[in-house]
Parts: sequence; C-alpha cells; structure tokens
Amino acid sequence: MDPSQNLKSKVREGVKDIAGELINLYANRNQTKGYAFPPDTEWQGQMEDAFPYDETPDQLSAILETKADMEKAKPMDRLICGDVGFGKTEVAIRAVFKAVMSGKQVAVLAPTTVLSQQLYDIMQQRFAPYPIKISVLNRFRSTKESNQIYDDLKKGNLDVVVSTHRVIMKTPEFFDLGLVVIDEEHKFGVAHKEKLKQFKTSVDVLTMSATPIPRTLYMSLSGARDMSLIETAPRNRFPIETKLEPYSKDTIKNAILHELERGGQVYFVHNRIESLNKIYKDLVEILPDIR
Repeated sequence: MDPSQNLKSKVREGVKDIAGELINLYANRNQTKGYAFPPDTEWQGQMEDAFPYDETPDQLSAILETKADMEKAKPMDRLICGDVGFGKTEVAIRAVFKAVMSGKQVAVLAPTTVLSQQLYDIMQQRFAPYPIKISVLNRFRSTKESNQIYDDLKKGNLDVVVSTHRVIMKTPEFFDLGLVVIDEEHKFGVAHKEKLKQFKTSVDVLTMSATPIPRTLYMSLSGARDMSLIETAPRNRFPIETKLEPYSKDTIKNAILHELERGGQVYFVHNRIESLNKIYKDLVEILPDIR
C-alpha cells in the first residue's frame, strides 16, 4: 500500500474513534443528572459588587446564562466566546465562586504556565476576603508540592486548582468536583479536554475562547453546546489595531519603542523555528538597550 494512503487510513480511523468517543460522552452527559447549584449567596453579591469595572451588557448576559445553567439539574456545557480583554475571565471567576460557595471543588485549566499563574493571581486577589483555598499546579511546582496538591484535592482540603495540562496527565481524584473551567481551549488537544470532562460525567463545564476551533463552534451552533457571545468592548477600551506590512527592521524598532515608551510590554511572535535565532539577533541589534 502507498505510504500516504496508509497514513490517510490511520488518520481516518483515528478520527472515527475520537468522534465515537465524543458522541458517547455527550450522549451520556445529556442523560446524566447533574448537580443543581443553589441561588447566589450573600457573599456572592459582595464579591461581585467589589468588581472595579462596569460590566458590559454582553458580559452580564453571559454571567446570567452561566448561573442559570449551573442551577439546573443537568451538566452545564457552555462556551463563552469573546475577544481578548472583553471580560470572559470575570464570567469564569463568578462561576468558580458560586461553585465553591456551594461546597464544590473547581478545576481551572489553562494552556500555558504564564496564563495559569495569571488566573491564579487574579483569583487569589478576588477571593482573598473569603475562606477559599486555591492553589496552582504547573511546571514550577516540585514533585513534593504537586503530590501535596493531589492529596489535598482528594481529601477536600483544596477548593480550587488552577493548572496547565499537568492536572490531567496524572488523573487526580477530587473529593467533590463540581465545575471545570477551560481557558483558550483551542490550544489544547481534544484528548486533553475530553479526558478532563470524564473525571466526572455530571460535572459542569465552562469553556472560554477568543478563537473557537471549528469543531467547538460547530458543536455550539448545532446545539450540542450552549454559547454566550461577548461582543461589546468594555467602556474606554481602545480597539485592537492589526496592520500587515513588509518586514522592516525600522518598522519593528519604531513599533516596539512606541509601546515601551507608553509603559507597555511587547510579545514578539515569529513563525519559523529554524530562523528564530536570526530574528533574535536582529532584535538585539536594533534594540541593544531593551531587555
């Protein structure tokens, strides 16, 4: 058999297997009775009132839709779709708080170590006035620290764990998992996401994405998942500018210096690993005094 045909055959069979598993998973979730979270507590109102910004109409709708899902005796599977900086994280924070106030544990899954740390820091700050135990699990944790986190999850000594994919590499035991939050799900493989959902078929799942993958979008539009759209930018937020220009060291230098002079930071993305070192040398050359 032609090697290419053999590869196509294997891929085709793999897709069929994954599709079958997904169909079974979602069919089981639709037939499973989930946990109906109680109405908001007084602390929930206090925590939300402490939010220093005005919620946008879309953001409020997403929050209400998420809470309504959580209060149903059916496993939630909702996608929060919105551009970067439009307030998806606040929707998740309120869902996490609601779950913990109901005595449930929460797993928050982020695609990178940096993002997991950011989410952890934000939740630590927002939840500081309340008796909520939260920890972060990423590559900076030692084996001893990681094992302690797994043990705390099993015994119910930890309310919220924020983690990269490490939390699903070693399938942890939760004392009473009630909610799973997946941030930027398009950066994860299907196997990672679905394995996390399988921890408990009755668990509520809240997914956030600025750029949902076609499979996710199709499932939302077809009704297999519910979707909330946040299309309104926060007040006083400037729109994101995207420009396409020929490669120019002068253009790159001016753009970076402009951002740094206004107190911002720069994230430089290059699309070729083999020429990454050359790009790095170019940046050092045109920006010798910049770290």
